[in-house]
Amino acid sequence: MKVLVSGASGFVGRALCGYLNTHEHVVVPAVRGASGFAGEVVVGDIGGATDWMAALAGCDAVVHLAARVHVMTDTSQNPLALYRATNTEATLNLARQAAQAGVKRFVFISTIKVNGEGRDTPYRETDGPAPEDAYAISKWEAEQGLRQIAEDTGLEVVILRPPLVYGPGVKANFQRLIHIVKRGWPLPLGAIRNRRSLLYLGNFVDAIRVCVEHPAAAGQTFLLDDGEPVSTPELIRAVARALGRPAHLLAMPVWMLEAAGTLLGKRAAVARLTGSLFVDSSAIRSRLGWRPPYSMAAGLSQQWRH
Repeated sequence: MKVLVSGASGFVGRALCGYLNTHEHVVVPAVRGASGFAGEVVVGDIGGATDWMAALAGCDAVVHLAARVHVMTDTSQNPLALYRATNTEATLNLARQAAQAGVKRFVFISTIKVNGEGRDTPYRETDGPAPEDAYAISKWEAEQGLRQIAEDTGLEVVILRPPLVYGPGVKANFQRLIHIVKRGWPLPLGAIRNRRSLLYLGNFVDAIRVCVEHPAAAGQTFLLDDGEPVSTPELIRAVARALGRPAHLLAMPVWMLEAAGTLLGKRAAVARLTGSLFVDSSAIRSRLGWRPPYSMAAGLSQQWRH
């Protein structure tokens, strides 16, 4: 198949392009600026008026990764407008042009944040949406628009909602965690008893490939993960094992962590460490027969082999 991949120069995009190539697909990498990909198409900053027709010529499928990514502290005056411009309007513009160009399938990378910010029971595809921040709202609105385009045009839309993705090249919070564990700094997180879903990059790109190829993926929404939710202390210990380092965990009561977070203005950050956010990913397994190629332990060991 000939597959247009938007956001091809990003963390997931680079891995996906290489992976699709190894499975004998022809990849058209779409990038914001020149990145050195063979056959890349430079589209600049995407929006509701971006012209995709040349890039879409002859394509069978689109994987839409390009997005305004979630940031913890957004200082813009109207963050929702900015997220909508890239994550909603640009997505729907690309989908309309894909349908016009005769593309059969459109795989949209959304976010588990459409389901919500976490709870003590697993999220499922059948749950009502509960997006809370501008990023998640913009992704949810894109999902709704894509379903309408699918109904109007026959474009086969597949929506994927991943949790935190880790792997070679990961940045932000996961990179900071690796940095802390490498240096052997003690962490007061040993008393936390939560459940968090994660997704290894190698598992993610394989799930995307299956959703590009499998006939039964059309019209579906799938939640993804490695299949083994972990607590924050379990994750820290797993990272430490992969690094060959000891995990230095102190068992500070959760209420003390929450109180400290409130005093320091870090309440949301502490909530992410102490709260649960995990998924039931059985739907993609039962409907498409997908199984994660890597366990979490294998994924973490791959983290430093590239």
